[in-house]
Amino acid sequence: MASVLIDKRLCKGCGICIEFCPKKVLVMSDEMDERGIRTPHARREQDCSLCGLCELYCPDFAICARRKK
Repeated sequence: MASVLIDKRLCKGCGICIEFCPKKVLVMSDEMDERGIRTPHARREQDCSLCGLCELYCPDFAICARRKK
């Protein structure tokens, strides 16, 4: 089981992580943060394969996927 963590302070809402996720774990939030930015969240975290593509392609180092303990 995976845990997908998104640092909303670093995320600019570009959606690159969503586009590269092969399991479509991530979706864009419907709500805006205090900066007026919609950030992604893990809707289907249980489907994460820990491939690391979201981490690799995030230009702001705002996301990480780790195995749950």
